[in-house]
Amino acid sequence: MRIGVLCSRVRAEEKLLFTELERRGLDYTKIDDREEIFDLHRYDYPYDIVLERCIQHSRALYMLKILNDAGIPTLNSYHVALTCGDKFLTTQALIHANVPTPRCLLAFTPESAIAAMEELGYPVVLKPVVGSWGRMVSKINDRDAAEAILEHRDVLGSYQHSIFYIQEYINKPGRDIRTFVVGDECIAAIYRTSEHWITNTARGGIASNCPISPELADLSVRAAQSVGGGIVAIDLLETNDGQILVNEVNYTMEFRNSIDTTGVNIPARIIDHVVAVGSGRA
Repeated sequence: MRIGVLCSRVRAEEKLLFTELERRGLDYTKIDDREEIFDLHRYDYPYDIVLERCIQHSRALYMLKILNDAGIPTLNSYHVALTCGDKFLTTQALIHANVPTPRCLLAFTPESAIAAMEELGYPVVLKPVVGSWGRMVSKINDRDAAEAILEHRDVLGSYQHSIFYIQEYINKPGRDIRTFVVGDECIAAIYRTSEHWITNTARGGIASNCPISPELADLSVRAAQSVGGGIVAIDLLETNDGQILVNEVNYTMEFRNSIDTTGVNIPARIIDHVVAVGSGRA
C-alpha cells in the first residue's frame, strides 16, 4: 500500500503517526505543502490513500481538492475539510442532521450584529468563521464591549471579519469535552478543564480522561457523520440542565495530550483506519 501524508511543520502528532507507520513497515511518503508543486492537468498520483495533516487550512483544502478530483481517497476528504474549516458550514451541517448545538445567529454588518447579540442576550460569543485554537474568539458581556470589538473587527479589512458568527454563551462547569471519532467509532474522550472560559489545551486547558457513555458516543458519531465522517475530534459543551451540545468539529485534530490521558493508542487507531480505507475495507 502506498500512503501519502500531507504535512508541513512536523509536530508531535505527525512524529507519532510516522513512528506507527514505520513500526508496521508501511510504505509512506511525506508530501510537504511548502515544497510540493501540483500540475493541475495531472491525474496519476502514486498513492492508494493520503492522510491530511496540514497546519494551514487553505493549503489543505486546495491539495485535498486536487487529490480527490484525481480519484485519490483522502482522510479527511475535501468535503469534510471544507465543512469543518468553516464554523458556519459546520453549524449548518449539525442543524440539518438534528445534532444539538448552541443557538447561532449570523450577521454581516456591525449594526445587525449588535441587534443579533441583543436578541440572544448577553453574554454572547463572537467567533471568526475560519480559525482554530480559540484565536479571536470573544466573550461579549454588554453593548459597550460589543461596539468596541465590532469596530475593531470592521477595520481589519478581511471579508471574513465582516461575517459575524454569534453564538449563545453556554455557562459550562469549568470544562468542556473533546471526543475522538475514527470511522464510525468514538475511540476516546477527554475533559478540558480551565479557570478561563476558553478551555482549549493549546490555551492552557488541562486534559483528563472522560468516560464514554453510550449517549456521548452516539452524539459524537452523529456529529462526525453530519460533516462527512473520517477522522475528527468533536468539541462538546455540558449545559446546566444536563444537555450535551456539539460546539465544533475539527478535521486535523491534535491528540498528543490525550494518549496517556485516555490510555488509547490514538495514532494506531488512525493508521488502522487509513489502512482500511486505502485497501477498500472501510
